[in-house]
Amino acid sequence: MSFRDFSILLLRVSIGLLLVFWGLDKVVNTEHAVAVSDKFYLGLFSQVMLLQIFGVAEALIGIIIVFGIWRKYTYPVMILMNAVSAIGVWKSIVDPWGWYLQGTNVLFYPSLIILAGSFVLLAFMEFDNVALDVKLENR
Repeated sequence: MSFRDFSILLLRVSIGLLLVFWGLDKVVNTEHAVAVSDKFYLGLFSQVMLLQIFGVAEALIGIIIVFGIWRKYTYPVMILMNAVSAIGVWKSIVDPWGWYLQGTNVLFYPSLIILAGSFVLLAFMEFDNVALDVKLENR
């Protein structure tokens, strides 16, 4: 496995697992998920059943991404999910230390990095030689 293959694999698996963890959090820790929705998403997703449905979908997308299946379809969904997250915490991206904006947290700045990594995965999809859909196509 080349360094490029390993790098893309590591990025794909780490972002995919992050989606799995975020999704599972919505399913099993609904109080936390509702609190996040209330604080960052104007309460738009604060119904427990809706959050759990989103959580299951997010975890499934994450698992599919980890293995590198249907990347043409799952990567745009991943970008959309990560973009929504980044938009929700935009103040923490613009002013992570809260010097000018209220309600920021430096721990949310990585949302921008995750979104950037998602774009990298889509942009360099043709170089991901270890994705399962590539292995199945080459059989």
